[in-house]
This record gives sequence, structure tokens and C-alpha cells, in this order.
Amino acid sequence: MDDERILERERYQIEQILQLESEELQVEEVEESSDDDDVQTNSGVTSASVEFTYDTSLAALHSYLGEVEYTHNRLAFLDGGAVLTLPLFYLEGVVLFPEARLPLRVILPNFIAAVERALRQVDAPYSIGVVRLYRDPNNGKIKFATTGTTAEIRQYRRLEDGSVNIVARGQQRFRLRRHWIDGDGAPCGEVQIIQEDLPLRTPQDAVGKLAPLRNLRIGSVLQMPSLYDSHNQHSWNDGNDSDAISEGSFDSELSSAERMLHRAALVSSYGSDLVEESVSSDDEKFERDLELQTGRSHLDNYEGFMHAEYSKRNEETSSGVGKRALLDNQTCRRVGRRKYSIGHLRYAPRAFWPSWVYHMYDSYILAQRAADRWKHVVRAPSMDGFVMKPDLLSFHIASKIPVSESTRQELLEIDGISYRLRREIELLESLDRIRCKTCQTLIARRSDMLVMSTEGPLGAYANPHGFVHEVTTLFKANGLAIKGLPSKEYSWFPGYAWSIADCASCENHMGWLFTATRKKLKPRSFWGIRSSQVADETR
Repeated sequence: MDDERILERERYQIEQILQLESEELQVEEVEESSDDDDVQTNSGVTSASVEFTYDTSLAALHSYLGEVEYTHNRLAFLDGGAVLTLPLFYLEGVVLFPEARLPLRVILPNFIAAVERALRQVDAPYSIGVVRLYRDPNNGKIKFATTGTTAEIRQYRRLEDGSVNIVARGQQRFRLRRHWIDGDGAPCGEVQIIQEDLPLRTPQDAVGKLAPLRNLRIGSVLQMPSLYDSHNQHSWNDGNDSDAISEGSFDSELSSAERMLHRAALVSSYGSDLVEESVSSDDEKFERDLELQTGRSHLDNYEGFMHAEYSKRNEETSSGVGKRALLDNQTCRRVGRRKYSIGHLRYAPRAFWPSWVYHMYDSYILAQRAADRWKHVVRAPSMDGFVMKPDLLSFHIASKIPVSESTRQELLEIDGISYRLRREIELLESLDRIRCKTCQTLIARRSDMLVMSTEGPLGAYANPHGFVHEVTTLFKANGLAIKGLPSKEYSWFPGYAWSIADCASCENHMGWLFTATRKKLKPRSFWGIRSSQVADETR
């Protein structure tokens, strides 16, 4: 039933495309005046107040490939760690993510052989492996990325000239172990499916419930609930606010250094909210006892141990993901030196770490932050529907974020949902400028992005010669020179004609200018920039 609805909708959209293509090409000269609200300059640029009448679902159909048949084959997901052999497609300038769509115009004999092998193989029918092909900037040698994505052929069509048109969808990440050419000339690879982690959520008792701080007296430190302890898992959900967790057993299991770190973490989690105020005699007695029990030397030990531990952790996690120190020196030295209100310190979380540490790894909190940031920076398509599925959200953002292909490959290689989401948040916060990779000429800014497809501001499109381009759409661009006359043949955006756009400084091919072929079609023009020609720096 779902397939029938999809086919009916696509038939209607194809009728719209045919109606657009049947009209006479009416590309307006850029020098002509227009009564439209958006006025074109001599470079085909539209003003910021862009009217929009285009149906963005048309571009996502990839109708330029012609009629393609559905395979009606759905491959079950493979277990993490599984090793299998797949026909291999190595594509320059393309990074495929799980759930992303990939159009292919297959004209080379070796890739046609790869398609034929995929259609008849038994272990993973209709499946191919897709890896990025790139040139090493140091020595200019062609290299394969070691992390790729399996793709399932969803639609295909054999043409009379022997070529094949395909629409595939990304499935699972893999590590490429080795690759070769088989007897039929098809490129093949031995791949190992990557075991994806599960989304992490902050335990309710870690930051939700509070326990009396009197448990911090010597010999009685709060017990931390274990994520893997079935008894504690039941206690999180029973809604009982009583001291269900024993007060002394956890303390006996800690080393002296761990015990000091635990106490410092509890106190530091409240440090920013506490102020000096008068206290009762009981509070003063408790404070004196606490100071006598810990002492100045112990506070020094807090600092030394915490700096050593955090330095070690930061070194381990500094590979481009979340390079944010957990606790700085100034925060550590405030512990024990300021006179905090004992009234505020009577209660502390039942956790080893303060809440903000848990939130750094909470997949659902990070997913909400990423979706909110996406809404602010990119706007469409909305990511709100994926907030409760952080794993899918991380791949959706990675497949659509308008950054360079090397940065997208970095996102594909990140293991761990929380790490990938944190890197994406970092990229969204820094995303501002789009520059030419070769000469660093400023092409556009973040505010110039325009979503012309339901797939987002960045999408993959295949040209007649078999090349696949990942293209970011913009309503305004600078420093580009137009070559040749507009053509509507094989246009990725029905209703628009395309012209080649080169960088005016270095003359490298940056993308295309798309111009409306109907007077009522808005926007009148927009640009498509190749992500393979975009510099890594976005600030």
C-alpha cells in the first residue's frame, strides 16, 4: 500500500515535470528590466527577498534519469562485525551516509559489471559498497577512503546503449579491508560492517533525584547507581524518593583519589549557583568537620588528580571531536576556597559526575541541540521528527550539512552517536563562509543558502557522463564567471536551465547557474556549488 501511494505521488510529479519541459525555453537576459519583486543583477544574482513557487519535491525524484523501475527488494540490516564481499563503487567528490539517496548514471564497463554482480549476488542482493575516492594533497596520489557505506539499489533502468541508471539508498557504514578487480572486470571489496552504538540517556537518578549531602561525611559517600545493575534500573523507575541507594557501600569501593574526585565533582556541580550567606551553628559545625576531614592537602590533591585525569581524557578524545576541557584550573581552585552556603549543599545528585558531564554524552539532549541549531542555521528540512532517534538524526544532518567533502568524510568516520552529534553542533555553530578550495575566494555566506530540494541544501546529482556531484544550492554567489549558453537538457531541477560557473580568480569549475525557463517560476535563478570545490574552513 505504501509503495502504491509513493508511485501515485511520483506519477503526479512526473506529469508536472513534463508540463514544465513542454513549454518553450524563456530564459530572460540579465540586462532586461523586470517587474518582479526580485531584481537580477548582471551576474544573475537575486536579491535577499526571494519569492518561492518551485516544488522542491521535483528535484528529489531525479527525473533526468528517465523512468526507473522499483526493485521491491528490501535487504535486512546486517549484524555489526559481519564480513562480506560487495561490488564496489569508488566515487570522487561523494560521501554517502546511511539513509541518503544516491543517483548513478553507470556508463563505464567495469561499473556496469559491478551492477550486474550486485543484481545476481545471493548474500547481499541488490547491494553495493560506496567509498570516496580522493587525491592525497601531499603527493597527489589517488586513494580510497577506508570507511564507506553499503547502498541498496532501489530503482534501476537498463538503456539501449548498455548503460544503467540507478537510484540507491545508503544502508550501513563499513570498513574497507581490501579491494580488487574480479574476473568480469567488476571492482570488488571485502568490507566489515561497523557495529553502531545505542543512544545514551542520562540515568534519572544521576541528576534527577537528590540525596542528603550528610552522606558525604567521612566513611559515608553516596553510592553511584550502575547503568548495568538491574536492581538500580528498577529503582530508577519506581518513583520512590526515599534513600533507596545505600550510603556506605560505594565509599568502600573507591580509592582515596577516586573518593576525593567524587566529592570535588559533587561540590563543583553547585559552585556556580552558591553565594556566601550566614549559616546556623549546626551548619558551621558540619563545615568545620568537613574542613578538618578533608584538609588543605586534600584540596591540593583534588586539583592534582583532577588535572591529571582530565588531561589524560582530553588527550584521548581530542581527535576533532568535542575539544572542550571538562574542568579548568580556576574551577578546581574554587573548590574549598569559597565559603558556600551549607544550606545549598545539604543535597547533591546521586552521581559520580555533575549533570553537565552526563549531558555531554546524552544522545537525546545532543539531538535536541543539533535539531535546534539546524533550524536556526539551515532551516529546512526540519529535523524535529528525528530528535527521538539520535542515530538517524546524526546521519541525516551529516548527509545534508553544506560543508566540504573532506569534512563530510570526517563525520562518516566518527564512531559514536554522541561524538558525531557534538561535531555536527560544532560545525553548525561555525558555518558562515563558503570559499573556493583552490584560491580561497569568498563565494557565499551561510545566509545565502537556498533549499531547492526536499533532501535539503545539499544533494547528490548525476550528470550524463557518469559523474556524481554533491551540490549546495545558493540564491546568491560572488566571484563566479558564467561560461556558455543556458541549457535545459538533463537539468537536475525541472523548469530551470543550467550554465557552467567557474571561479573568476582561479578558473576552476565551481558549479552552475540555474535560470528559470518560465516567468512565473520563482526564484528566477540560483546557484549550485560543488562541495568538492569548497574549502574546509567555514569561518
